[in-house]
Amino acid sequence: MLIQTYADGPAKLQAAVAEAPEAMRKWRPEAGEFSVHEVGVHCADSETNSHGRIRYLVAEDDATIIGYDPDGWARKFAYHDLPLEAALLTVEAVRANTVPILRRMSEEDWASAGTHTESGAYTAEDWLRTYAAHLEEHTLQVQGVVAAWEAAGRPQP
Repeated sequence: MLIQTYADGPAKLQAAVAEAPEAMRKWRPEAGEFSVHEVGVHCADSETNSHGRIRYLVAEDDATIIGYDPDGWARKFAYHDLPLEAALLTVEAVRANTVPILRRMSEEDWASAGTHTESGAYTAEDWLRTYAAHLEEHTLQVQGVVAAWEAAGRPQP
């Protein structure tokens, strides 16, 4: 079930972004909150991190999973200056490349564990729970930004 949720995530995110009018994609509902565009680029960065994380957890003994600051990355890499469509394609490609691995993992693989620099003990099962929910949460975030934009009278970015 969680693997299917993980596999379905990119299509849900892409559909939510498609519902966001082009004119509002860089609008932020509040200072310090991500725009629709920034959510998409964040998801690409997160997914590329997740791609390596599951592989390290399964293939390496006592892997160290390195955390990062999503808000810091958004500022440092000027997310509004990066292409949203490429980000969404990255999310889709990374998940399409990872789903076959997940579907072939053994019980031993799922029990693989390492240490996350921010949260401590971290297993392959923890990874799946986190990333199955990740795009679901950001899909809701995109829908919330669109709703806030409409409620605010459709202001320009």
